[in-house]
This record gives sequence, structure tokens and C-alpha cells, in this order.
Amino acid sequence: MSFDFSVITQNAPLLWQGFLITVYYTIITIVAGMIIGLTIGLMQLTPYRILVWLGRVYVEFFRNIPLLVILLWTYYALPIFMGLNITKGWAGFVALSCYVGAFYAEILRAGVQSIEPGQTDAATAIGMSYSQRMRRIILPQAFRRMVPPLAGQSIIQMKNTTLLSIITVPDLLYQASYISSFTYRPMEIYTAIGIIYVVVLTPLTLLARRLEKRGGLSL
Repeated sequence: MSFDFSVITQNAPLLWQGFLITVYYTIITIVAGMIIGLTIGLMQLTPYRILVWLGRVYVEFFRNIPLLVILLWTYYALPIFMGLNITKGWAGFVALSCYVGAFYAEILRAGVQSIEPGQTDAATAIGMSYSQRMRRIILPQAFRRMVPPLAGQSIIQMKNTTLLSIITVPDLLYQASYISSFTYRPMEIYTAIGIIYVVVLTPLTLLARRLEKRGGLSL
């Protein structure tokens, strides 16, 4: 059996459409996940035990449940338990955002805690409030250290979007499965999908490694 890559060129529009949807979900879930991660991460750093406890529960809940289970539960079970009419697009967005937000929260927490305690003590001594210390002193320094792991987690998030095909969101993997169903050439299609991910993610991976060696972005 020989490879027939003409099936790729013939179905390029479908693959392109799937790729754009993959990129779209990658970007919007990363942005939403960053917001969630910032919120949950800061909750774990407050002096209020209830907020710390809630933040930890959130992180452990989403980090210890497989993403596939979260996706299926969000799409099928959440509407039943809460009486919501949720579309597959919203289900995918919510599940992916909440999932990656837990990882971003831990990255942020670790980044903030890596800053020397003397920085906080000095800011407190000159009368800065908690929010002022975070906004002006701690977070700008911590962000530089967080850039490499944040970049790495964002790369993983793009690969996580492949699970959207389970709930029939027409991403790149879903289109590959659809094309394979009528061309009967899965090897060619999935090889092309693998190449696409390598071409897109390799430069981003190299950038993340470069940032890691440099210790993040220069401020």
C-alpha cells in the first residue's frame, strides 16, 4: 500500500477550516485560562484561609481529573444537573479554560512565592496595601520568571484542543477523522495532521526554551 497524498490537497479547505478552529480555541482558552489562573493563584496567596482553601480545591480538582472526563461531563452532565442548554462550542471553551486555568494558577503561585520575602516586607514597611504590593512590586518581577512555564503550558494547551473532536467540535482532528471516513486514507490524513502540529509547535517550543535559558522576558 502506497501513500496517496493527493487526498490532502483535495481536502485542504476542510483541513484549513479545522486548523483555524483549533487556533481559535487555543487562543481564547489561553486568554480565559490566564484570567482564571491569575484569580485562583492570587486567592491562594491571600491571608484569608477560606480563599486559600477554595483556590487549592479548584486547582486539585481540575489538575487531577483527565481533561477528557471534564469535557464529557461539561457537555453531557452539566446541562442535566444545572438545567442549562449549553452548546458544544461553549462546553469546549469552559472545560478547556477551567482546566488550563488550574495549571496557570500553580505557575503564578510558584512564581510569586519565588520572589524574596524581603521585597514584600519592604513594600509593607512603606505602607503599601496588598493589592499595591502585588501590582507594583511582586507581579512584575514574578512574571519574568513565569514566562517560560506559561509558554510551555500554552503549547500543551494547543495539543489539548484535539480532545474537542470528542464532542464533535470541528477542529483539526475532527476534520481529519471526517475526511478519513470517506477517503479511507487515514494514514495520509493523520500523517499530515502530525506534520501540521510539528510545523506550528516546534518554533513555539524553541522560543519557550530560549526564554527559559534567558530567564524570561527582559523588563
